[in-house]
Amino acid sequence: MQVTETLSQGLKREFKVVLPATELEQRLNTELDNIKGRVRLNGFRPGKVPAAHLRKVYGRSVMSDVLQNAVNEANRKIVEDNGLKLAHEPQVQFPEDKDTIEKAMDAKGDLAFTVALEVLPEFELADLSDVSVKKPVVEVSETEVNESLERMAKQNRSFDKKEGASADGDRVVVDFVGRIDGTEFEGGAGQDIRVELGSNTFIPGFEEQLVGLKAGDTKLVKVSFPENYMAAHLAGKAAEFDVTVKEVEAPGELKIDDEMAKGFGMETLDKLKEAIRDAIKRDFDTQSRRKVKKDLLDALDAKYSFELPPTLVEQEFNAVWSQVEADMKSNGRTFADEDTTEEQAKADYRKIAERRVRLGLVLAQIGEKSDIKISDDEVTQALIERVRQYPGQERQVWEFYQKNPQALAEIRAPLFEEKVVDQILSQVKVTEETVSKEALFSDEDDNNASKGE
Repeated sequence: MQVTETLSQGLKREFKVVLPATELEQRLNTELDNIKGRVRLNGFRPGKVPAAHLRKVYGRSVMSDVLQNAVNEANRKIVEDNGLKLAHEPQVQFPEDKDTIEKAMDAKGDLAFTVALEVLPEFELADLSDVSVKKPVVEVSETEVNESLERMAKQNRSFDKKEGASADGDRVVVDFVGRIDGTEFEGGAGQDIRVELGSNTFIPGFEEQLVGLKAGDTKLVKVSFPENYMAAHLAGKAAEFDVTVKEVEAPGELKIDDEMAKGFGMETLDKLKEAIRDAIKRDFDTQSRRKVKKDLLDALDAKYSFELPPTLVEQEFNAVWSQVEADMKSNGRTFADEDTTEEQAKADYRKIAERRVRLGLVLAQIGEKSDIKISDDEVTQALIERVRQYPGQERQVWEFYQKNPQALAEIRAPLFEEKVVDQILSQVKVTEETVSKEALFSDEDDNNASKGE
């Protein structure tokens, strides 16, 4: 096997591999000799099949294996001899001339093929001693806990049938049929629908027009769907609903006590408050982590500039862009609605793809240098958490990941990334900054520019 480098340009490499006919013949004979004792052919005792007949029957199929093994061997040789770190799997190009392939399959001619590679860029890890990031901190207030308690109490309080007209805070049971331009539309009808007046869960203006109605009353409710309504075919359109009130219900007493806590599986109200406080703190800590991570990745991105493997960038861009198109289609949005053009949007999202690839390479090298590992137990625990998200399908989801190494790698990758981020945070200056809840959760859309967000 002769291997010659024919191209070394940036991160691209190409090699020409030549398998002489003599070597093909030798490899073929070796493989045929290996299977000689295992094959069963009528008229011949095991191990006594003449070589010429064995070659006639199995030569082509065995030669296919020979060539595949030779390609794999060539790829390994190229990588090991040149100390390459590949950005993706080697691309092998065989001759288009069928006669050349036919001769090689019969070991009567040399076979030359090309192996094209993209290698990972080499770069020095930057000094992070001057990096400083802010960690937003929000204290969980009693007001926050009490507001959550009140919401939980409202959601779980009982309603009792009421005589007379409905008032704000009451609940009405209604049937309705909606029309746009006089025509009924899909999803515009409902029966025995409970509407809590003042909850703002229906189309703006709908609930307000049901105040003052009694059981048996009918009303023509006129509203307009919001411009940003999730169903694009209804967004911004005026609609009329024929509504019939079937019952009016008044809310029961709002009780926030130990009995309420027991309804949520807690022994006392204090225990419920403690659980609520912990849950709110987890939400705050998760958001704080997102912001710290984004600031850190911004700082890392500013530290590095190196050539990126084109194929990795293209793969990342295609993944990002397909999600963008799917989101726009589901929301009925156009690029004009976003005050941009498709060309400009592609340019912007390509920059995001480049950033993700660049940061991914940086994090990988930092993780490698720091000898960061993800144990099988950690992967298993993360997989269990993923499986729990699919109640009733746990076994199928578990088996899917177990049988698909690439899918399992998608479980391992974020675990590795978070460990690397922790490692970097331990090396840079992290300053805690007390902020408001509103400030903590502001600019969440910025997360789409960060790696893994």
